Amino acid sequence: KYSPDITEFQANCDQMAKAMSHPTILFQAKTQDGREVLVDDYREAYWWLRDNTPEDARIMAWWDYGYQITAIANRTTIADGNTWNHEHIALLGRALTSPLKEGHRIARHMADYVLLWTGGGGDDLAKSPHLARIANSVYRHMCPGDPTCSKFSMPGGQPSPMMRESLLFKLHQGQDVDKNRFKQVYASSHGKVKIYRVNSVSKESKEWVSKNRVCDAPDSWYCQGQYPPGLQKVLKDKKDFKQLEDFNAKTEADDEYQKKYFEHLSDPEKARRRSQVKERKAQAELGQQMTGDSAPPVPLTKDLIREINQHWDDNEGTSLLYELISKNDMDSLTRIFEMQPGSIHVRSKDGRGPMWWAHENGKKEIVKFLKSHGVSEKARDKDGITPLDLADDEF
Repeated sequence: KYSPDITEFQANCDQMAKAMSHPTILFQAKTQDGREVLVDDYREAYWWLRDNTPEDARIMAWWDYGYQITAIANRTTIADGNTWNHEHIALLGRALTSPLKEGHRIARHMADYVLLWTGGGGDDLAKSPHLARIANSVYRHMCPGDPTCSKFSMPGGQPSPMMRESLLFKLHQGQDVDKNRFKQVYASSHGKVKIYRVNSVSKESKEWVSKNRVCDAPDSWYCQGQYPPGLQKVLKDKKDFKQLEDFNAKTEADDEYQKKYFEHLSDPEKARRRSQVKERKAQAELGQQMTGDSAPPVPLTKDLIREINQHWDDNEGTSLLYELISKNDMDSLTRIFEMQPGSIHVRSKDGRGPMWWAHENGKKEIVKFLKSHGVSEKARDKDGITPLDLADDEF
């Protein structure tokens, strides 16, 4: 005779097996006035894609829905449940959780439409903190020093500033959407799905990808895609990531990252305090980089600026500056400049600095601020690229 615990365990297993073996995309629900309705939003959205988009349309959506888009809509999806390339999933996560303009810079080279689940519960907004964490595992500047991306969250049920500015949040809410970049073309009857058309899609990138597939045999169905040249600036930021299951690719850096990830999950408050300490340390490091010690700021001269420009290094100070610029945090950037005027001239290991980052992220106010304080737009990084080469080049 089985104990009650074993019987309950068996029943729970049976229930879970049925739920996981039969994914449901239509279901019955009750309206506020008690009427029973059939919610068929997901199939209707996929049918809309099938009937209203070109056959070569590419759909950007989180990978969970990839198979459904392929099978029901008969359209190409950016990722699905068999996408084993973690770096590719991270790029998709970066596009969705970055500020709208930066997300568009990525999306226009990869997709023609963006599909979001928007009906509450486990929709894309609820999943989005996890998307940000995956993005940050490869693009570490997203949440510097914070593997769990705690700044991308909903404290007290309200979106954090980082979440509020994200592409996913703005499209999910349908608010503050730049119509030059995205246009809503479909909303399902019960609000479960929204579809946006990506405007200003790069035709060059789309044609390049179609002509540069790598197939395992002539006329084969198995063809590996390649990223177009238009995405190379974005891809330069990535750091390939070893997952826990990848036992053959041991790297101390990723082991340390995963250790911090689980530490942050187990004690978020401790992680928050540690992040604040790290930010103060980064500001102090910027000061030492400018003056050689913790002395008060010294007047900037051409010789000092030249000396700063010749020192290229990745450190917590440069990471902090990149984060502030990408988030358009003018107040914090100004405070750092007032404490250490030379900070706006620093260069990271790839030769880039604040002016490159401001142009790359389209932060015109910061570009104006940097120019007014003598930061050059004609300096070159290690690949010979100037800040002006990155200036608002997405259209």
